[in-house]
Amino acid sequence: MNKSFLLGTGIALSFLLSPFSQASAEETREGERKQVENVAHRGATGYAPENTIAGFDLAVDMKADYIEIDVQRSEDGELVVIHDTTVDRTTDGTGRVGDLTLVELKSLDAGSWKGEEFAGERIPTFHEVLERYHGKVGILIELKAPEQYPGMEEQVADALKERHLDRPQNGKIIVQSFNVLSMKKMDQLLPEVPIGVLISNSALTTEEAIKQFSSFADWFNPSYKLVMEELVDRVHSHDMKIGSWTVRNQETADFLFDMKVDAIITDYPDYVDPRN
Repeated sequence: MNKSFLLGTGIALSFLLSPFSQASAEETREGERKQVENVAHRGATGYAPENTIAGFDLAVDMKADYIEIDVQRSEDGELVVIHDTTVDRTTDGTGRVGDLTLVELKSLDAGSWKGEEFAGERIPTFHEVLERYHGKVGILIELKAPEQYPGMEEQVADALKERHLDRPQNGKIIVQSFNVLSMKKMDQLLPEVPIGVLISNSALTTEEAIKQFSSFADWFNPSYKLVMEELVDRVHSHDMKIGSWTVRNQETADFLFDMKVDAIITDYPDYVDPRN
C-alpha cells in the first residue's frame, strides 16, 4: 500500500506542475485504481497456460503484485505446481498427480493445450517457483487438496524456511486453502506468514464464522459471487483483509473495485492494473 501511496502522490504533483493536465488527470484516475493487490490467478492464465513458467513470467511482465500458485505432491514426494488433482485437463498425460513420479510429471507437455507457442512447457516444482520468483513478485500459495497429502504442510513450511521466507517482508508470501484444518496447522508452523481461507459457501460468511477464521487467518478470500459491502465491512471489522476470485471480465473487476476489496485474483492482470 505504501507503494501505491507514493505512486498516487507523484501523479498528483505531476498534475499540478505539468501543462498536460488532461493526461495527468487520466494517470491520477489510474493511480487511484491501483489501491488493490493484483493477483495473477495461476499466472496470467487468460493469455498463457496456467501454473507454468510462461504464465508466471507474463504475470511479472504485466506488473502483477502476486502470482497465485497451486501446490500438490508427486508419488515420490516432490511438491509440484498444478491445479487439478489429475493431469488430464492441462497436459498431454492422464492420471492422478499423486500417482505419478516427478520424472513422469516432468515429461508431460503442460502448454500445448493453450496454444502451439507454448508447446513444451512443463509442470514446475514448488522449489523452482520459489527460486525463480521470490523477491521479484509476491507469491500466493494455495495448498490444493492437502487432505490427500499427509505432511504436506510441513514440506511447504520447510521449503519457505530454507529461503528465509517464513518471515516475509511486506506480506509477500501468503498461504491459503479451502481446508481450514490445514490452514490452522500452517498458522502454527509459520506464525509470521499471512494465512488465507478460501470461501465458496455463503454459510461461511456469517459473523460467527468470520470471527472464528480471524483467530488464525489474515485473509478471507471468497468467490466474487459472495461479495457485498456488508461482507467486506464485516471482514475488515475483524482485522482481516479480503481478496476475491476469480475475475475473468472487466465488469467483475469493476464491481470488486467498487466493493473496496483488498485484492483481486484474476486470470487477466490488465483488468485490474490500468498500466497494461
